[in-house]
Amino acid sequence: MSAALPLADLFSLHGRVALVTGASSGIGRAAAATFAEAGARVVLLARRASALDAAVRAIEAAGGRAAAVACDLADRGGIPDALARAVACFGAPDILLNAAGINPRMPVESVTPDAWDRTLEINLSVPFFLAQRLAPAMCERGYGRVINIASLQSVLALADGAPYGASKGGVMQLTRALAKAWSAQGVTCNAIAPGFFPTELTAAVFADPVRAAAMASRTMVGRNGILDDQRGTLVYLASAASAYVTGQTLFVDGGFTAG
Repeated sequence: MSAALPLADLFSLHGRVALVTGASSGIGRAAAATFAEAGARVVLLARRASALDAAVRAIEAAGGRAAAVACDLADRGGIPDALARAVACFGAPDILLNAAGINPRMPVESVTPDAWDRTLEINLSVPFFLAQRLAPAMCERGYGRVINIASLQSVLALADGAPYGASKGGVMQLTRALAKAWSAQGVTCNAIAPGFFPTELTAAVFADPVRAAAMASRTMVGRNGILDDQRGTLVYLASAASAYVTGQTLFVDGGFTAG
C-alpha cells in the first residue's frame, strides 16, 4: 500500500491539464479559474472567442496558465479538430469538465424537434463523445477525472423544462455508465448537480426578485448559490482526493433536493 499523500498534494492539481467546455461564462468559466488556481493548466472551450480570450486573460492575470479553443460543440463533426487543438495547447487532458449546456424553457406543447434535438445534443451527447475520445489516453496513464454538470432537474420536474430535464436526467445515468467503464483504470466519472446559481441560463429567474426568493426559500440554508460555493467540490472531484469516489452525482444545492 502506497504512502498517503500530504493534504496539500491530495487536493493539488499541479502537473494536471484540464479541459473545460462552456468556459466562456457561468459555471464553466468559474471552474476554469478554480482549476488554474489549484495548479492545473487549463484549456477553455466554447463558441465565443472574445469571451474566451477575456477569461484566459483573467486567469493569467491571477498567475495561472490557460489557453482558449473556440468551437461550436453543436457541430459534432468539428469535435475531433477542436480536441486536437486543445491537446496541442498543454498536452492530453487529465481532467474533463463538461459544463456547456443550453436550457430552452418552453411549455411541453411548444417543444419543437429542433429544440429537443439541440438540447440533448449539447447537454448529453457532447459530454459522451468528448469523454469517449479523451478517456482512453487517461486510462493509459492510469489517471483521469471526468466531471459532468447535472442539475436539480436530474431528479426534479420544473415547469417548462422537458428537454432540459430529460437531458440532465440522462447526464446522471451517463455519469454512472462512464464510471463503470473506466474507474478500474484510474479514470473516475462524477457529476455536480448545482442548485440555483447566477448564470446565463438562470438570468431570467434572478431578474425576477419574487422568483429568485421563492427558489431560495426552498433551500435549507435560505439562499441561492454563488459560484464560489462550487470551488471546493470542483477541486475535490478533479484531484486525487476523490480517487475512491466514482459514479456519483453530488448536489451542491443548499439542501434544495434534500428537503
